Amino acid sequence: MTFFSTIEPFYYLLPLIGLIVGLFGTIMGGGGGFFFLPILTLVIGTPAQTAVITSLVATLPICIVGAATHYRKGNMDIRTGSVFAIIGVLGAFAGAAIANDITPQLLKTIFGIYAVGIGAFMLMNVKRRLTDKTNKRGKPANYLKKPAYGFLAGMITGSFGTSGTAPVLAGLFAAGLPVKMVIGTSLFVLVINTSFAVGAHFLMGQIDLTLVAFLTAGSIPGALLGPVILSNIKTDNSESSIKYVYAAVMVIIGILMIIA
Repeated sequence: MTFFSTIEPFYYLLPLIGLIVGLFGTIMGGGGGFFFLPILTLVIGTPAQTAVITSLVATLPICIVGAATHYRKGNMDIRTGSVFAIIGVLGAFAGAAIANDITPQLLKTIFGIYAVGIGAFMLMNVKRRLTDKTNKRGKPANYLKKPAYGFLAGMITGSFGTSGTAPVLAGLFAAGLPVKMVIGTSLFVLVINTSFAVGAHFLMGQIDLTLVAFLTAGSIPGALLGPVILSNIKTDNSESSIKYVYAAVMVIIGILMIIA
């Protein structure tokens, strides 16, 4: 189930790519699979099934290192994250099963539609919270949201080989957590989801350990640096703007996935 591919000249750029992905992944609360997957398939030409599980394995160290660092800095809500993670495990196995029954192009299109939908929902959620704050109205908590977002995140992870960041971020923002807590808790959830997704895919694909080694050589240092940078950024007065940026990025990525 594992093999070492022949080293190509482009591989020597992978640590730099891993560094950038690890850095921004831990700053924005993602694992990096969203970027690893297109690099492996479109740039290197890795077969889709190999790219999915290789991306997951390369993403896992970013999630672990980033989550551990955020935990030490107090940017993690274990109780809320556990709800997402437990349900996400079921979603990961469901997603892996779905991935075997539909074509890669259909998977890509569905992924794009879901990203646009999640981003649009986040935009509406931020606007609604700002309105409620202005009118000083509160709403009762919807206890079905956490399991729903958690299951969707796990299913996305299992289906596409990405970390399922979008629904986790959307769900944690909807739960009312501050930005830094959302990022740290998101990485905690992604550690669990990605670990089980790797297990679900392990018997169905091959892991290119050469690619994993080159990517993680840069992604681990980046994952260590990201939380340090985030801890020095003041987000209290700009949380709504940050959430808008997150949502807009998801919508743009989704559109690109649909039309590309």
